[in-house]
Amino acid sequence: MRFSYYPGCSLQATAIEYDLSTRAVLQHLGVELIELPDWNCCGASSAHSLNETLALSLPARNLALAQKEGVDLVAPCAACFNRLKMAEKVLREDPIKGGEIEKAVGFKYEGGFEVRPPLDLIGNLLGLERLQSMVERPLSGLRLVAYYGCLLVRPPEVVQFEDPENPQLLNRLLQALGAEPLEWSYATDCCGGSLALTRSDLAKTLVTKLVYKAREAGAQAMVTTCPLCQVNLEMRQEKMPIFYFTELVGLALGIEESKKWWGKHLIHPRPLLRTLGLGD
Repeated sequence: MRFSYYPGCSLQATAIEYDLSTRAVLQHLGVELIELPDWNCCGASSAHSLNETLALSLPARNLALAQKEGVDLVAPCAACFNRLKMAEKVLREDPIKGGEIEKAVGFKYEGGFEVRPPLDLIGNLLGLERLQSMVERPLSGLRLVAYYGCLLVRPPEVVQFEDPENPQLLNRLLQALGAEPLEWSYATDCCGGSLALTRSDLAKTLVTKLVYKAREAGAQAMVTTCPLCQVNLEMRQEKMPIFYFTELVGLALGIEESKKWWGKHLIHPRPLLRTLGLGD
């Protein structure tokens, strides 16, 4: 299976372990990723607050690059995925604004490909049965809550991915890995990542609440698909590890490279994994 790949800015810096684990896991699952040549920032989260045309043109240029590849586009970052889907919707449904964006970018949108997050690719296209059959190291005893954040499932008419109020695919994936996903009511609550600089006090309040509710549910760690959420959640508390879901997939599949990812976290997950016999 071949897909084009848009890493986005965060996966080249603070979320490099998300990029490394995504590439390693998909390669292990037989997926070939073609990184978009000369990709650019999608504009999240500042551009759409300042200039609508720029906010749509930036992701549209990446869509133009993906259209040349002729295969579905994988975008790991929830914010990037959201902005790509927004641009796609405008290009597909709004001939006036879409035409303006096409003129700015210098291409004609033809479609013929889907924009997908890795969770969709692994959980739906490849399938959880296949994933479960490849598990070498079940994550037994690891109690987790799935945290989607705001941007992966909302607005639903744009992203068209999972139930915006009660998404379950990540829970089912964690269960396929042998972990124990726990039910809680905060999987799509905002963590305040976009307020990290302007209202850090509010971001701290939101993170404190999420971590408290995760512990109240019995979780030892949280699992996310968003680099903005992950770094915000780790920066504003000191004890609960925050995993990218691809890191746990890599661990369960026995990918040796997974040992290199843990040291890139602000809250080191190795002590927790060792207590469960999952870490060296």
